[in-house]
Amino acid sequence: MPYPSHRPRRLRSTPALRRLVAETSLEPRHLVLPMFVADGIDEPRPILSMPGVYQHTRASLRRAAADAVAAGVGGLMLFGVPRDADKDATGSVGVSEDGILNVALRDLAEDLGDDTVLMADTCLDEFTDHGHCGIVDGSGRVDNDLTNKRYVELAVAQADSGAHVVGPSGMMDGQVAAIRDGLDAAGHTDTVILAYAAKFASGFYGPFREAVASSLSGDRRTYQQNPGNAREALHEVELDIAEGADIVMVKPAMGYLDVVRAAADISPVPVAAYQVSGEYAMISAAAANGWIDLPTVALETLIGIRRAGADIVLSYWAADVADWLA
Repeated sequence: MPYPSHRPRRLRSTPALRRLVAETSLEPRHLVLPMFVADGIDEPRPILSMPGVYQHTRASLRRAAADAVAAGVGGLMLFGVPRDADKDATGSVGVSEDGILNVALRDLAEDLGDDTVLMADTCLDEFTDHGHCGIVDGSGRVDNDLTNKRYVELAVAQADSGAHVVGPSGMMDGQVAAIRDGLDAAGHTDTVILAYAAKFASGFYGPFREAVASSLSGDRRTYQQNPGNAREALHEVELDIAEGADIVMVKPAMGYLDVVRAAADISPVPVAAYQVSGEYAMISAAAANGWIDLPTVALETLIGIRRAGADIVLSYWAADVADWLA
């Protein structure tokens, strides 16, 4: 047999050659670190199902955020965890300027200014005593339009507190248009909307519910998307773009890479993907058992998400990745 004239291995022979011809890059600037800040705790509280992730105090959040930004992480996504006693049916503590999320946003805005992109979760699930992402009516169903009115109040409160980006994640119809109108009316025309455009009803959210001390009973399948529906997901993406979304997101990431790719193919705005708590937990657990090498696999999954078309990736490894890549 004659030797082949095409030898792709030539371009793999040294680290420098592999780096030169790499088609997909992963840099700290591509990554957003989700962070949790809890009211009523005196020291950081480990999240057992997410090793290395914590519910922060205001003080520890400030330190961890500064470290992540110094490492080069592109942005921070903040979630608030109020006291159980402060939760109610309408999530009013999320709107209050004294609520833990808004207080923490002001802390980080004061510390970091425009040195990072400060994002806030614009949803009610952390703040409601029923754990749903919206206002529940008398029949136990989430009322879409009443919820959107509450989202506007949340978004304005978060922008007032220093958020550069608000992230409506509740999957209400028309939420992006309502928030855009509300932000503009309040003078926040420069505040960015990161729309959770294709958020699927996923079992991979389990550890997150520990992270935010969720009060949910039941499920969210009447508003989060059916995992089997890709065309519907793209329809949601197109609707959010038409309503004024500045960035659209697919969540979870790893089980929905086809949707990430399809969204990237049609979207004129940046596409984000969220490597969620369950994805983080299962890889961490396998590494803890010695079955895989954590940095190798974490980086491989993140490269895969980027290769699928995500411009931005939310990952609990964001700060670690910045250190590994350095």
